[in-house]
Parts: sequence; C-alpha cells; structure tokens
Amino acid sequence: MTFRQLHRPGTLRLAPAPAPAPRPGALPPTPVQAPLPTGFRIVLDRNTRVLDGGRALLGGAPVTRLLRLTPRARPLLSADRVLQVRDRAGAALADRLLELGLAHPLVADLPALTAPEVTYVVPVRDRPGQLERLLASVAPGATVIVVDDASRVPDAVAVVARRHGARLVALRRNLGPAGARNAGLRLVRTPFVVFVDSDVVLDPDTVPTLLRHFTDPRVGLAVPRITALHTTGSDNWIGRYEQARSSLDLGDRPALVRPGSYVSWASTACVVARREALGDGFDERMRVGEDVDLGWRAVERGWRLRYEPSVSAAHEHRTGFADWFRRKAEYGTGAQPLAERHPRSVAPAVLAPWSTAAVLALLAQRRWSAPVAAGLCAATALRISRRLTGTQQPVRTAVQLTGNGAVAALSQTGALITRHWWPATAVLCLVSRRARRAAAVAAVADVVLEYRGSAAGLDPVRYTLARRLDDIAYGSGVWWSALRGRSPTALLPRVQSPVAKRPKVASSSSARSASSSRSHSS
Repeated sequence: MTFRQLHRPGTLRLAPAPAPAPRPGALPPTPVQAPLPTGFRIVLDRNTRVLDGGRALLGGAPVTRLLRLTPRARPLLSADRVLQVRDRAGAALADRLLELGLAHPLVADLPALTAPEVTYVVPVRDRPGQLERLLASVAPGATVIVVDDASRVPDAVAVVARRHGARLVALRRNLGPAGARNAGLRLVRTPFVVFVDSDVVLDPDTVPTLLRHFTDPRVGLAVPRITALHTTGSDNWIGRYEQARSSLDLGDRPALVRPGSYVSWASTACVVARREALGDGFDERMRVGEDVDLGWRAVERGWRLRYEPSVSAAHEHRTGFADWFRRKAEYGTGAQPLAERHPRSVAPAVLAPWSTAAVLALLAQRRWSAPVAAGLCAATALRISRRLTGTQQPVRTAVQLTGNGAVAALSQTGALITRHWWPATAVLCLVSRRARRAAAVAAVADVVLEYRGSAAGLDPVRYTLARRLDDIAYGSGVWWSALRGRSPTALLPRVQSPVAKRPKVASSSSARSASSSRSHSS
C-alpha cells in the first residue's frame, strides 16, 4: 500500500490509497522501504542502557547489541530517551533502533487514522451471546463482516449480526478459525482489517491506538495485550489462574514481535493488519497455531509485527477444568505444524554454547559442576568485556550481561524439564535421583518466582497445581504432535552462537552517518 504524506505545521496525517485485492496464490508483498515520516517519535526500551553519556546504546532483542553513536547522532536522542524524526538521518537512526529492538514507537504521539478505513472480520460458531457482547463494543458505524463457521443454530447468529448491521457470511461446512477468517478477508476492500474473535470485548481505544502504529510504513500487523474478561464463571481457581497467567497475555512490555525475542509470537484473537501484508491470509490446513504462522510469515517477508500493551482486548478464558485442560493441550498440538513451516523459529529454548555447557555441568550434579559453570560464566564475561572496550565500566556491564544470560538459560532449562519434556522427565525420575532433584528444583523455582509477582488471588498450593497442570497439558500436546508428525523438531532446543549479523537498514548511507557501523552481540 502507498501513502500520500500531507504536512502542515505541527501536524502529521496519512491518506491511504486503496489496497488492491491480492491474486489467488500470491505471496504477501514486502513493505515499501520508505523512511519514517517527519514527527515520528520513539522511546528507548526500558531495558536499553545508555552508556558513556550517550555515546553508545546497549540492548535489543532477540540479540543484545552494542551500538556506538557518532557525534552527529548523539544530540538526536533527548535526555528523556526520546528521539523525534526531523530529517533523513534521524529517520534512519530511528528505523535502525526500532529494527534492533532498542526502541519502540511512542504510540500516543502518533497520528490517528479514521474508522472508515477499517473492516472488522469476526469468525464465530454458535455463541450468539458472546457475539452480541463483542459487536456492542465495536465502534458505531464500523464496517463489520461476521463469518458464521457452520453454526449448529445459525439463525441465532444471523439475528445478532442483523441487529448490529453486520454483513453475514454463512459457511456450509466448518472450516476452522483460519478458513472462517479467510472467507471474511476475501471480502475486505479497505486498507486495514481487524480480526477479532467472538469471545473478545474491545476497549474503545484499542483499535484506534493500534492503527497509529501504521504510521511506520513497515508495520504490517499490530496486536494489543490480551487480558482476562471477568464473567460470572471466572472467579473459580482456574479463572483466577488464567487472570494471572493466561497463555494469551504477553505482558506489559512493548515489543517488536519476532522469533527468539522476549515476545516471539502473537495471537490473532485481536489483530489489526494492513490488507496488503496478509496476501491470501491464514493457512487453512492449520486448526491450531495458524495465528503464529501468519505473523511469522509476515515477519519473514520484512513486515514488522508490533505488540502494544498500552491497550487491551478482554478475552473470555475457559474456566471449566476439562475445557481448560483440553484447550491447553490443543495449543501444544500446534508445535509440529509450526515446526514443519518454521523449523528454526519453533525451538522450545534458544541457548548460547557457553550457557548450554554451564547448564549441562549443573545438571550433572557433581562436585565439579558449580566450579565449571562458574568458570564458563567468568570466561564469557571476560569475552564480552573485551567487546565493550572503549565504554565505561566494561567489566561490570559484562558481568551483568553474563548473569542475565545465565538466569535466562536456567529459566529455559526449567521450562524444558517441567513443560516441554515432562514425559521424558517423568521417566528419568523413576530411575535417577539426580533427575528427581533437578525436576523438584525446576518445579519449585518457577512457581516461587512467578507467584511472588502474581495477582492471581490464589493460595500457593492451588497456583502450583494449576501451573503444573498447565505444563502437563501443553507438553502432552507437543509430544502428541511430534509423534503424529514423526519428527522431534518441535522438542529440540536450538544452540546458536550469539554473534549477530549486521542488520539491513532502509537507508544505509543515512544510517552510517547517524550511527557507527560497529554492532556487537553480547
């Protein structure tokens, strides 16, 4: 899609041109390599460190990088960690900081797009009450397409759609979420589309705020935080656990979503997307994980997928035990289909060689285990400190980075033991004292760390029980899908060197004038 930029003093507006419908079988186009517009504002991520009085930045995701700023670039970043685009050099630096995960858009300062440019697509099967609740939360006058995915009582769905002025598409056979969304997508003629599930309730600011992200010409999709919808059945112990630790809630930190990052996937329970970034839409062969696949394919094509937790969509979680447990297992079954399509993105853990060796030493539980792990950490800190030569306190910074890496590796290992690999862990616990000890430590440690900051309103015993049942259900789904697919790919962690390739930027000459070409991984 192309934009005409209209500038007035103190304003920034976008006038979108109509988006043509894609050809059947066409790949999603890559984003236009246009610079960020004048007035675009970004703020450094809360974990990005400003070193040496603004001469260097340290942070980013999925790989931590040291970015040295040239004298020309340093004044572009204000004391409050904000950069506002005023020229091509500023646009290039802002784009690079966004791409490296060092910064995020200040969404509240970006211009709003108007509602008529958007079409809502709502897939539903039965559940007329939930559909009524959702459509009541959609902005009045919005264009809405309700896709009835072969409801058992279609008349009830039709009545609700008609009452709210929505266009109804009735499918003769059940296609699943992917097929239903695609049926609606084929009718969309606006440049933006909002997919929202029928068991969601929208806040008034959710969609307008997400649309602001599309001021960046490379943003193809944007998603809000998914929170728990409070209903009459959500106060039981499963409901309270979901309020604190839902699989769909990705936290309060904004992110550029991509594999391996701290937010590596996003749900399409609610998502705003450029029509042109979606191509033919969802993979209809997938009944689970189709949303993750859609996002990853867009990212692979060069589009940005933004997670914006400042706004939310409330989701009615499953709170009946059998329904909840079954749904968690279904989430796990999406692992192997994703592994077939994205083998490098679906690994349950991503570890560096040094942290892998340190974890294996600790799991051995020998007298030499702790000294060997400590030695590996010390050697890694020394190596990182050498890369930080020229910055203030390189040793201290390197020790902190190494410590963070070790904690992350232990956390991922604990998840492997209790969640992804729990069937193997259970078997090993029958024959190995060391396996029992490792499993006990992993099972207790994650609950202690999570429960302390949790607002679940549950006692520790029931929280622990729900946490372990969550892991058992999801892990069972992963193993079932791996066995059915006759491939262990979804179960295998990835060990990779943390050395980062230099990222591509939209305007390399401007980027070089704004920041040093030296970009180091830690």
